[in-house]
Amino acid sequence: MKASPENQRRLLDIADLDRRIAQTERARTQPAQGPRINELAAQRQRQMGELTTLTGALDDARAELGRLESDVALATQRRDRDAQRLESATDAKQAQALENEIDSLGRRISMLEDAQLEAMGRVEEAQAAVDAQQALVDQTQSEGAQLTAAAKAEMAAAGTEGEHLTRDRAAIAASISAELLAEYERRAARGGIGVGLLRRGICEGCQMVLAGIELNAVRNAAVDDVVSCPECGGILVRTEESGL
Repeated sequence: MKASPENQRRLLDIADLDRRIAQTERARTQPAQGPRINELAAQRQRQMGELTTLTGALDDARAELGRLESDVALATQRRDRDAQRLESATDAKQAQALENEIDSLGRRISMLEDAQLEAMGRVEEAQAAVDAQQALVDQTQSEGAQLTAAAKAEMAAAGTEGEHLTRDRAAIAASISAELLAEYERRAARGGIGVGLLRRGICEGCQMVLAGIELNAVRNAAVDDVVSCPECGGILVRTEESGL
């Protein structure tokens, strides 16, 4: 294949733009924050599961406290009612029975109040555990929101940069022969290296040192010959820096 040296040199600009376009595409579709965002999402899911468990324990503790408070209230009402009845009792046997019941209710109220205090302690502990877990959830969610916002901003910026680079590539590609550009793209698609500058006998596409027969073949080729690197298969672009 034949192509002017100028066209061949422009392939280096195309290759550089292709590299930068690929970078912006990765930044647009695979933001650097992505792994951490996914990690935080999984972490938040685990934390929410723990929060649900702790909230259930808090609800149980509150229910138990409520039951005890109700029992205390009922026992107190009954004791007060018996005390009123005792004040108006005229029968000694009935009075004795009321006194016995009042004493029994007093002991029950005392036991219930002790249990109530313990239940209040469990509610406080359960509430503290829920609050601490909620703080962890909020922290995880806050970090995730910040990273997500940053990722969206960077993705948008990468998308805009990619559009600019694509337009630049199209402008340069328009100045290169269609046959040469197609050959470059075919080689790039096949091996990843479509073109490389030959600098001081080294292919900068794959860093191979050309010597002996290979370097002589390149040296003896016409300036408009499209020559290839024997290692990576990319088009070798020759300039004054090639060492020929």
